[in-house]
Amino acid sequence: MRIDKFLKVSRVIKRRTVANEACDGGRVSINGRPAKASAAVKPGDIVEIAFAGGKTKFEILSVAETVRKDDAKDMYRIITE
Repeated sequence: MRIDKFLKVSRVIKRRTVANEACDGGRVSINGRPAKASAAVKPGDIVEIAFAGGKTKFEILSVAETVRKDDAKDMYRIITE
């Protein structure tokens, strides 16, 4: 799955276009490398996002095309905020 779609489906970022802009702006990295919006992610990958308030680092636990809102938090595990 693409990183921009994962960020939207898991509700880390609310809109896919915003996730796309974050990737294009160099604020998203996968396993320590800057990520484009089309970069593929899989369970076990470590993603780091630089928000205005700081950085968030999390591990991807599962990847799914559609997820209910209640189950979205189960797709990743936050390492540091």
